[in-house]
Amino acid sequence: MKMATSGAATGSSSPPEREAPKIVWNERQRRFETEDKKAYLGYVLRQDGKVMDIVHTFVPSSKRGMGLASHLCVAAFSHAESHSLSVIPSCSYVSDSFLPRNPSWNTLLYTEDRNSNI
Repeated sequence: MKMATSGAATGSSSPPEREAPKIVWNERQRRFETEDKKAYLGYVLRQDGKVMDIVHTFVPSSKRGMGLASHLCVAAFSHAESHSLSVIPSCSYVSDSFLPRNPSWNTLLYTEDRNSNI
């Protein structure tokens, strides 16, 4: 059963329990992906590996509306934070949707004058 809502479900009946999807770091292909590899976030390393440029987020139509793109972004930003990387949000989903809804991650954004050592 699919729910035709955009965003969090509202109402008195609780949605079926859904565990957060497991996101895997595929270092060789430079992407974060769901276990089935169907939804992913791709990146390019720049500045001698100190900057993660997120270039693409993809979720197949059969899996949209589940928050997968956001989970992929959180995995990528968490990875960048734990590895002291700056982030360039080249992907329009990241810059136009994810970051405005999650401004706490803005501290990781790359700027020309920023030291890469936090």
